[in-house]
Amino acid sequence: MIEIQHINKSYGSLQVLRDINLTIEQGEVVSIVGASGAGKTTLLQIIGTLDSPDSGSIIYDGTDVTKMGERKLAAFRNEHIGFVFQFHNLLPEFTAEENICMPALIKGKSMKEARKDAEELMEFLNITSRADHKPAELSGGEQQRVAVARALINKPTVVLADEPSGNLDSVHAKELHRLFFELRDRYRQTFMIVTHNEELAKTADREITVKDGQILL
Repeated sequence: MIEIQHINKSYGSLQVLRDINLTIEQGEVVSIVGASGAGKTTLLQIIGTLDSPDSGSIIYDGTDVTKMGERKLAAFRNEHIGFVFQFHNLLPEFTAEENICMPALIKGKSMKEARKDAEELMEFLNITSRADHKPAELSGGEQQRVAVARALINKPTVVLADEPSGNLDSVHAKELHRLFFELRDRYRQTFMIVTHNEELAKTADREITVKDGQILL
């Protein structure tokens, strides 16, 4: 599904990633763990095409995305990759449903189509009653579910999550972790999750440890 080949990344004199090689299978839930500053988030951003490596390749189903131009890469990202962040990044002036619809509208779907897909996701995530509420009117757990729905609306093949339960209490964190596996089973998506949550890391299909910019085998 995803092949990561000889990825290196530096910021000035600081080398953050060193010759990273990794293969991720379709439908896998993979946790990425390691100390702060180990390179986990940088690796996730490069896999998600939000950042570029200094050298190496990221290959999705035979397509090397590191060779794409910016416009083509943005279209690929919108269609194939969903993102879930620790701080949700919801637009405060829009309702939950409108936030969820945004990636679909960017992709070119009509509002009618986007709303239909959003309603299906909200029902599955049990937030239908919050559709017309703005982010400030939602609990942390509800905001994260809206963010998950937004990540899923274009039916991406890969979902990348960076500390998705970092701002949730233990009850909502467990709910979110369970949700990732339910989504994998329902939609056959691949999940890569950067986390400090040991429980989530251990329940993943595979746990990958990053230390000093390298993967520990």
